Amino acid sequence: MSMEVAKKAEIVEKYATKKGDTGSPEVQVAILTSRIAELSGHMEVHKKDFHSRHGLLAMVAKRRKLLDYLKKKNEGRYQELIKSLGIRR
Repeated sequence: MSMEVAKKAEIVEKYATKKGDTGSPEVQVAILTSRIAELSGHMEVHKKDFHSRHGLLAMVAKRRKLLDYLKKKNEGRYQELIKSLGIRR
């Protein structure tokens, strides 16, 4: 399950901190959030797809680590990001 190029480019453009930014925690978390949402929908239909469930849990863990890093480095950017993505914490 890969993301469309146009959708990914739109996410990168929206959350980038500067032009050409693809590696900042904001961009990475936004991309992971989009992929998690897509895979969650897949898991509702295919309940016994344990390989996809494993990938979903790995993505959630990676997003959690990135959010913890961002919170440690800059609390304001963290609060702004979870507010814009609608991630409850």
